Amino acid sequence: MGDGEYAAVDVVAACQRQRVTQVARWRLDAALYDLPAPQPRSKRGPKPKKGTRQPALRQRLAAPTTAWHRAWIAWYSNQAKEVAWVSGVALWYTPRHDPVRLRWGLVRYEELEKRTGRKKVQVGAFFCTDSEVSVTQILAWFVGRWNIEVTFEEVRAHLGFETQRQWSARAIGRTTPCLLGLFSVVVLMAKLLHPHALPVRYNAWYNKEAATFSDALAAVRAHLWSRMHYANSPQLQQTSLIPTALWHRVQQVLCYAA
Repeated sequence: MGDGEYAAVDVVAACQRQRVTQVARWRLDAALYDLPAPQPRSKRGPKPKKGTRQPALRQRLAAPTTAWHRAWIAWYSNQAKEVAWVSGVALWYTPRHDPVRLRWGLVRYEELEKRTGRKKVQVGAFFCTDSEVSVTQILAWFVGRWNIEVTFEEVRAHLGFETQRQWSARAIGRTTPCLLGLFSVVVLMAKLLHPHALPVRYNAWYNKEAATFSDALAAVRAHLWSRMHYANSPQLQQTSLIPTALWHRVQQVLCYAA
């Protein structure tokens, strides 16, 4: 058992203390136990924290006596998929940690391999910190995370979004939504300024077929900077120390600066 599993137990326990529902994939060899049986009052000593060990998920998967249920659930790419599932409530125990109560779900489904064109049975194990949640709801939450994960992957790859490094948890929770909201505001402003075609900057060594976020940001910057004025400056007069045409060219270069 590695350090990652010890950390996972700590995270699950913290989520349960804070009453936060967590859904994640799981190991097929996780140690599952029954809830402890009531201890007679006449029996002295510490009360047991866990009961009898349950079969591992790997054993349930291979056992012919496992009672599988079938259901259609929402899947990736707005599709529906039929899955077979079995579920239960157990205590997840690792040494040096108190057991945590979880709802586990074991799912198997068919997936078409693009290379061979054959159907292959896939298996997935999941858990939820809320033991009252159904397996179909757990899968719906897990599949719904895909849009969020893709969003973060895309903003990292194309918008220069980086991992937050603030010391405060509140700052981390505020900065990311503000940055994503700012990206949306820039795109909407660029669409209003140029509803038909967004100006695209081309380079001799890189020919872009479509506008990118840098073009949208440059368009918004150019609009805002061109509207900057001073109340005390006389109108329709040359107030800059360099020619206006030269300043406009410098402004265009600065619009595309990082």
